Amino acid sequence: MFTASLDPAAVPEPTSAPPVRPTVAPYSEDALRLLDDPLEWSAFSRALPSQPQCWESNVVVEGMFCAACSLDIEAALQAVPGVISARVSAASARARIVWSSDAATPSQWMQAVQQAGYRATPANDLFAKERRQIETRKALWRWLVAGLCMMQVMMYAYPAYVAHPGDLSTEMEQLLRWASWVLSLPVILFSCGPFFRAALRDLRHGRISMDLPVALGIAITFAVSTAGTFEPQGIFGKEVYFDSLTMFVFFLLTGRWLELRLRDRTAGSLEALMNRLPDSVERETTPGHFERVAARRLAVGDRIRVHPGEAFCADGVLEHGATDVDESLLTGESRPLRRGVGESVVAGSHNLGATVLVRVQVVGEGTRFAQIVDLMESAASTKPASAQLVDRLAKPFLVVVLLAAVFACIWWWPTDPGHALMVAVAVLVVTCPCALSLATPAAMLASAGALARSGVLVRNLRALEALSTIDTVVFDKTGTLTSEAMRLDGVRSRAGSDAQQVLHMAAALAAHSLHPASRALVRAAVQTAPSAISGWHCDGVVETPGAGLQGELFLGAGPAVRMRLGSAAFCGVPPDTGDQLCIHLADDRGWLATFVLQEELRPHALEALQALRTAGVDVHLLSGDGQASVARVAAALGFVDRQVGPIGPVAALCASAPTEAGTAGTTSHVRGGCSPADKLAVLRALQRDGHRVAMVGDGLNDGPVLAGAQVSFAFGNAVPLAQAKSDLVVSGSQLTSVVAAVLLARKTMHVVRQNMGWALLYNAACVPLAMLGFLPAWLAGLGMAASSLLVVVNALRLASPLPSN
Repeated sequence: MFTASLDPAAVPEPTSAPPVRPTVAPYSEDALRLLDDPLEWSAFSRALPSQPQCWESNVVVEGMFCAACSLDIEAALQAVPGVISARVSAASARARIVWSSDAATPSQWMQAVQQAGYRATPANDLFAKERRQIETRKALWRWLVAGLCMMQVMMYAYPAYVAHPGDLSTEMEQLLRWASWVLSLPVILFSCGPFFRAALRDLRHGRISMDLPVALGIAITFAVSTAGTFEPQGIFGKEVYFDSLTMFVFFLLTGRWLELRLRDRTAGSLEALMNRLPDSVERETTPGHFERVAARRLAVGDRIRVHPGEAFCADGVLEHGATDVDESLLTGESRPLRRGVGESVVAGSHNLGATVLVRVQVVGEGTRFAQIVDLMESAASTKPASAQLVDRLAKPFLVVVLLAAVFACIWWWPTDPGHALMVAVAVLVVTCPCALSLATPAAMLASAGALARSGVLVRNLRALEALSTIDTVVFDKTGTLTSEAMRLDGVRSRAGSDAQQVLHMAAALAAHSLHPASRALVRAAVQTAPSAISGWHCDGVVETPGAGLQGELFLGAGPAVRMRLGSAAFCGVPPDTGDQLCIHLADDRGWLATFVLQEELRPHALEALQALRTAGVDVHLLSGDGQASVARVAAALGFVDRQVGPIGPVAALCASAPTEAGTAGTTSHVRGGCSPADKLAVLRALQRDGHRVAMVGDGLNDGPVLAGAQVSFAFGNAVPLAQAKSDLVVSGSQLTSVVAAVLLARKTMHVVRQNMGWALLYNAACVPLAMLGFLPAWLAGLGMAASSLLVVVNALRLASPLPSN
């Protein structure tokens, strides 16, 4: 595998050193060129259908610690010819690169990252977790060395603090200074290595990052204390600060190590999902004989054998055996689900019960698993608006910090040069904006992780900001408020026609649609006579969203008949007068059959809508179904005080045409007979009235309104996730997930405001104290570490999974 070839231990060192010594071991050029093979691209990239020859790649960036680092990496990537765009998230250490295969190769832009002093690794690299564990162990060792040396140095510094004049001889005081200097050397040479390497990298590139003020503070403190040790009678000999040095390094490393562990929880949850697929699988070669092959060599139609404890590596249908499957990471459903012959299994779920045979139906990027991973990667690499603002302000702020430190040093220098330098050190350390840069992304990523574990996938983090402000939720009915699985309740057909035959004709046409009503017809026809459906053939099938399907239907060599399947208006038949859900079939002679379908509300649908109303969110229902069917569902969902307004032409709707109830068209909370354009018009009318609207639909015919809402949810397992125009995707079956997402988004922004407020208050309070000389270096280091840690810990309050029903 290409992942093995990118293990630094497995490849030779490059023949020529890169321009800048990176903070992590670089890959050789030969190793990077292995990724230029187009056969490897699909493992960490996907082709963009809207842009020919363009690919979107996800990589993990190693050696990055702050927002300024992410901006430098983005600049390095965008400077490569052929790279169209690059987004780097400091909080998740992930990058998303869009590049043209005509002008660039992966090795080129990955080499650019290395030359900037970092290292990019394919996001699905199996060694990423191992390298992250190694880095965590190194951080732990640095912290332990700093802690041990700090304690010893404090022992040697203690007599100078408590001794009265004359208690310590000059020789004894000098001996304690020398012992402290020796014990500070491991801290400087080993524990502080990451700070110095990052600062040197940035200086050579003419950049400023958050490690530069810290490295300057450490270097100045050690230099001043060393001068005082070697020359006690010099201008810096009055006092040494080895105790403050080791103490604030220990505090900084404590915060850095804890932050690294907490960040690993986010990265680890994503990798747990990405690495859920097995590397190999048993594929049937001849009946009863199997061979183990690489999972990505599977093709549609293959038969594979999956043993208990293994994961399914492709979407398929069980052909032999029955078992329990675990789909918790995909749908948020914590209970094992029973699957038997003829039922579907999805890639990424685990086989818990028995060995089964599966016929592969979807592989690669088409699987729900691949689409879910793509959504999670997209969320991990996006930046909310507030985080982008902080990133843009980070570099100017750091320049101000350096200038403030210089000013403080100049101001105090005439009084005491040693004290002046330590005041500058305190200013450099205490004002490091780490907490400010982590305030938004830490909370957003924790919230997105909690939603993902509960079956709600966030496509971009900006959606959480918008979701926290919505005051209106618009629901589609079929497949959203009602269950996706309808059942056929009755068939009425034209005199002289056979009910079974018209059902098979309708099912042959319905097989070209993903609408729940179409699937119900196909399911009913298969249960009666599966072979009868395959005898019918369709040509030129066109689906009109929200209306129905039309095409030419023929049996064998017989003549083709133009057929329509859908609503009464679409088929040109009289509208329904009852409260049943009906689908009509018509030919050139007119009405041929009516299929009565029975739909059920989704579990907890009424509870979800009531919870939204309690939270102060107005709820609307829009549907393309007939008014009678919509009225029946609306009554069951508590819309008892609302009239069902008929939908007329879009122009009339936008003009607030009166409804039958005499109310304005734009104020009715329940509407039937809506086309996609009608739904969009209602949405625009609500937005013009000042409402911030979230749309919840099944993604089948709700594309325009999903794209037009401030926030959109695509609901339902049958939706092709990669084609959804939504911001969030509910992969489970509970409508209460939408309510939980709204409430969690509000809580997330509350936590973000808390984090931002704390970070700003901390800097506003501590900077004046540091400049006035009231804040020693060790306390400045403690404050900086504590502020970053407080922000991350506060964000982790959002990381617990949502309550399940």
